[in-house]
Amino acid sequence: MKSIAILGTGYVGLVTGTCFADLGNKVTCIDIIEEKIRMLCQGKSPIYEPGLEELILKNVKHGKLSFTTDADRAIKNSEIVFICLPTPSLPDGHCDTSYVLGAAETIGKAIDNYKIIVNKSTCPPGTARQLENEICKYTSQLFAVATNPEFLKEGSAVIDFMKPDRVVLGTENPSVEKILRQLYEAVTINGHPITVMKRESAEMVKYASNALLAVRISFINEIAESCEHCGADIKEVVDGMTSDPRIGPHFLHAGPGYGGSCFPKDTLALVACSKDMGVSSKITEAAYIVNTEHKLYAAKKIEISIAGLEGKKIGIWGLAFKANTDDIRESPALTIVPYLIERGAHIHANDPQAMENAKRFLSPTVAYHTNLYDVCKGSDVLVLLTEWNDYKDPDFALIKKLMKTPAIVDLRNLYYRKKTDLQSLGFQYTGMGT
Repeated sequence: MKSIAILGTGYVGLVTGTCFADLGNKVTCIDIIEEKIRMLCQGKSPIYEPGLEELILKNVKHGKLSFTTDADRAIKNSEIVFICLPTPSLPDGHCDTSYVLGAAETIGKAIDNYKIIVNKSTCPPGTARQLENEICKYTSQLFAVATNPEFLKEGSAVIDFMKPDRVVLGTENPSVEKILRQLYEAVTINGHPITVMKRESAEMVKYASNALLAVRISFINEIAESCEHCGADIKEVVDGMTSDPRIGPHFLHAGPGYGGSCFPKDTLALVACSKDMGVSSKITEAAYIVNTEHKLYAAKKIEISIAGLEGKKIGIWGLAFKANTDDIRESPALTIVPYLIERGAHIHANDPQAMENAKRFLSPTVAYHTNLYDVCKGSDVLVLLTEWNDYKDPDFALIKKLMKTPAIVDLRNLYYRKKTDLQSLGFQYTGMGT
């Protein structure tokens, strides 16, 4: 059992801390927001992530997981300190590492014996060494700084932590490597690999991984647009491509564009830091541009499907950037819904988890409904934006009765295999790339 302090209780920090506690460690999570800490101490999660709240409640009750605003005491009582702080995009695309580097003073003033500091926040190569230098300004104690990038997908973060594809450790210190291997042994014992490398390499792994996935998504969405203009079907094209083992099926699903907290900011950050090094990142930059333009393309598909937007009532299913999360950061909805409103449409929306978050960013004219069928009443078109399970098998006969015009724009191709049945029912069906 290790004693662990987690700086930050966002998606990464909260999942990391909770899962380490569930694996038998003594974990204290730290945050500066007192209201959030009070909620967590009661076993309640401030974010929606399947399975997370149950684990928080369980481990708080068992005394393995605690939450505090007292960083000094938590760090002093720990062997390992994980930094899980936000690294948002700056206006010029660079990664804002101020929260991570700003933690150096807190850590440096608190450590009174040897600590291992592990940065889990996504940062440009070289940040671990910067962090090390910053901490040295505030302490004469011995410590080590390692990098441990996270690969947690929102909506499956708990499973991803407990059953990781791989664990990447950035350290050139054999004793640190040994301790971190022991820490992760419970989740890697069944064959999930631990890869150890230089800290700069570990930092680059996260950027390179996200950039490649972003490229795949942007590529297939670009191909989907071409399919619509030449009479091809993107689903058939993807089936023909992915049987090639060199290509594989992952991240090749046409949709309204990627969003979330990682792909947009990480692609921008990689482009920005590459330019600083005098290196071109044309492919990564193109992926970001294509994705941005594709969200508008998806909005225009809706407009074309109903021959204009002025005065039209549009039902929206899904606001989160993906299913199984309440996160709307960089969600296609944040581009598509304003586009529709600016052209005179009236928006009625449903999302199982993300409506409260959406209200902070979308126009107050948007009407929200807890009943998914209520958005269909009198609608000129129903738009599927997020592939929640709630939407997979709806009552289409009821939907047709409720709608003013039976039209569906399926931006996730969720109903692709039901297209013929929908058309038989009298629906006008529009998919992405089909």
